[in-house]
Amino acid sequence: MCQLVHLCSLVTLGAASSAGRLSCTFRASSAGGRQKMEKVRDPNKQSNRVNKNKNVLGFGTEKKAEKWSCVQGCGACCKLDKGPSFGTPEEIFDDPVDVELFKSMVGSDGWCIHYDKATRTCSIYERRPYFCRVEEQVFQNLYGIDKKRFNKEACRSCRDTIREIYGSNSSEMENFNETIKSSASKVDQTTRSALE
Repeated sequence: MCQLVHLCSLVTLGAASSAGRLSCTFRASSAGGRQKMEKVRDPNKQSNRVNKNKNVLGFGTEKKAEKWSCVQGCGACCKLDKGPSFGTPEEIFDDPVDVELFKSMVGSDGWCIHYDKATRTCSIYERRPYFCRVEEQVFQNLYGIDKKRFNKEACRSCRDTIREIYGSNSSEMENFNETIKSSASKVDQTTRSALE
């Protein structure tokens, strides 16, 4: 087994700052006739990482956790026939009754028959089926997404749907992102208050 040392220089910005050096050691090994490079940690070197918290970005800036929130007047999720980039009812549901209920709700234009396009509201909102609800338990049951990942996956799912229905630069996408950003700030403020 041979050792290969690769030196990378980290250049820090600013006229008065000096360039630092980061040493990375790689080990070349062969497994099954193929050569593979692995990064090896040098036990004699101290890590430059001060905080290994995943919620901290560079320069001590905290990453705000997204908290999913529905945006009134969007309705992207009510477009039930979204096309080939989304799962079919048969792929999503295990219960044939759910498949049939879902299909019965799809209008000729692909939108839910209970969605009022003029007001962008659901006419059966309080009585809507469980699969129309963005809730932790629904995501766990339908997609296997645990509580810890719910907000991240719900936000991603909404963004994908809004992008497909209205486009990446739509006012609906802008409203959604602004709402999520606002809710993340509120969560961050609440967390800070609780810690004080």
